[in-house]
Amino acid sequence: MLRPIVLYPDPRLKLKSKPVTQFGPEFKELAADMTETMRNASGVGLAAIQIGEDIRMMVMDEHYDREDKGESLVMFNPEVLQEEGSETIEEGCLSIPDVREDVERSFKVKVKYQDLEGKEHVSEFEGLLARCVLHEIDHMNGQLFIQKVPAVKRLFLKRQLDELKKNYKEAAHL
Repeated sequence: MLRPIVLYPDPRLKLKSKPVTQFGPEFKELAADMTETMRNASGVGLAAIQIGEDIRMMVMDEHYDREDKGESLVMFNPEVLQEEGSETIEEGCLSIPDVREDVERSFKVKVKYQDLEGKEHVSEFEGLLARCVLHEIDHMNGQLFIQKVPAVKRLFLKRQLDELKKNYKEAAHL
């Protein structure tokens, strides 16, 4: 089922998500909903907070570059164990539509996380997938990619962000 994506500047995007300690069948449906929502919006990853669920959970298309993407990777309570290298490339966010900017992130990450059953895994990701994991973990920590953009460049984004704030207020009738 498609879920509405929480849009900037919704205050929920600033929340630090809660760790998941109990694993149950309800998360399979949530993971399926998140995957459908992410793919419908042409995303590679999605944190639960982006659909209003205040938990440390994300989905990611490991095979984003294939026609048949298969199942998405579901991660609970992801924690970065190691980072290597860095690259600066353009990044966007499903919660901040039409805003893209260069962001520097690690090129390779080693991450510990739990799966749908609560079993612990350690995996390494490179390139776009490393960027995606770091981006979604930022969401779980209440941070947005625009906060990683240098202040001077953020000034150039101000008009777009102000427009998103205006649209948000109008939609919420604030």
